[in-house]
Order: sequence, then C-alpha cells, then structure tokens
Amino acid sequence: MKKLLFQFDTDTHPSTFDTVVAYDGGADHVIGHGSLTPENVTPLVEGTIFTRAPKDKQNTAIFIGGSNALAGQELLQAVQNHFFYGFQVSIMLDSNGCNTTAAAGVAKLGSSGKLAGKKAIILAGTGPVGQRAAVMMSQEGADVTIVSRQIEKSQQACAAMQERFGVTISATEAADMDTRADIIKDANIVFATGAAGVELLKEEHWKDIPSLEMIADANATPPLGIGGTDMMDKGIDRHGKIIWGAIGFGTLKLALHRACIGKLFESNTQTFDAEHIFKLAKEMA
Repeated sequence: MKKLLFQFDTDTHPSTFDTVVAYDGGADHVIGHGSLTPENVTPLVEGTIFTRAPKDKQNTAIFIGGSNALAGQELLQAVQNHFFYGFQVSIMLDSNGCNTTAAAGVAKLGSSGKLAGKKAIILAGTGPVGQRAAVMMSQEGADVTIVSRQIEKSQQACAAMQERFGVTISATEAADMDTRADIIKDANIVFATGAAGVELLKEEHWKDIPSLEMIADANATPPLGIGGTDMMDKGIDRHGKIIWGAIGFGTLKLALHRACIGKLFESNTQTFDAEHIFKLAKEMA
C-alpha cells in the first residue's frame, strides 16, 4: 500500500523544500494543498481519516507547513479536533522549519556544551525558528531572551511560547547593531535566527567577550547573521567560542526532517511537534 503524505500549507503555495524532503523521507506520494485555515481544512482531514481500514491508516499522514508558525499551530489544533478514536492519522508540524531547524541547532549546541544555567540570546528571534529555539533552550534550563527590533514583537513571541509551552522567556528590543552588541556582552550563548542576508553582528562585536561560549547562526545566505563565522562551521573554535553555522547543523536538520517523515508511517497515532522533534534531535546529535 502506498504511503501518502498530505502537505497542508498555510501559505498560498506549498513549500517545494518540504515536498522534496517528504519524498526523501519515504513518502510514496506527496499531495500538497495551500492557503489552508482551520475554517477550510475539514473536508481534507475527513478524506484522510475515513478512507483506509484501521490497519492501513498508518500509511496516510499529514504534514503542516507554511511561513507562519502560529498559523501552523492553529491549523494543527483544528486538524486534531477532527480526530477521534480509531479515526486519525499521524501528523507533523514544521512551519518554515520551525521545529526541525531549531531542534537541530539547539541539539548541536547542547552536544558542544552545557545549556542549563546559561544566559542565551536569540537574535531576531520572533520568527518561527527563533521562537522554537527559545523554547527548547528554556526547556534545557537556559535563561533565554528573544531580541527583536520592536519590543512589541518580542513580547508577543514570548507570550505565545509561554501559552503553548509554559516556559518563561524574556523580551527585549535592539533596533541597531550597536544595541545588539551591548545586549550580548554578558551572554554565554548567541543563536541568530534572522532573515536571509541580514547581518546582525560583526566579528568585532563578539570575538572578545569572555563570557561567550557558543554561537549558532541559522542564516546560510551571505552576508551571514554573525560576521566572522562560516556557514560550514561544525562546532569549530573561533576566538575561543564554539561556532555552528547554518550548513554545519543543517546536515542534522535534514536528517531529522527525513527521519520524522519516515516515523509518521510507523503508526497512525503520532504527533510530531516541538517536543517529539527535539527529543529525536538530541538522540541523533
């Protein structure tokens, strides 16, 4: 029986990246649907749960993507609201790589040093990856602050993550590079999760900070988010700090994404969100 993955995307066009990884992860067919909301997803969900016999339902699964993690979370909840005993399929949420990218980056940082008790700064952290990375670090015992150009956005992100995960994350703003440089002066960990091609710090801003132990940068498009690093860095030492570049931990991200897709087809009762994906990332790291 064919393994069917239905790609439910909150954006107009389902992500081609997610489609490729879905096939590489073991799906036989990937069927994409865009512009999905809690209001219009009902018939699609019913089509996945009312077709195959109970013993065959594990061969159908749902992947939720899109650029907005909060919209993805709402869609996940709406889909699950249609499930009931004996009529459900496994489901995965990874809007804009929020879970797999964040999990891979935090897992690699955790494999390189201690996270518990450390002061962690998430630069440009209001996006999907930044929010989930903040959650994962907080759950590992770090004292986490999300930095944004606008305090309202960082506060909203922190409130949303507290509501969903029950974690306490601090919010602050930094409208320019000098302010960001000042914010990290007593940090132990910096994770940059900004937009592609936007430099958040220069090398001079971090290389001489004695408290700084580890840096990760999720941006693979030059100029990188953290100047003086390389996208290929795999836990290498630069100025006494352990550095992970976007491609450096991206290898784990792709392997993790593929592994999660494969596991969706092992049973019909699984939910892969931040908690389960991060747990698997730490095992793989």
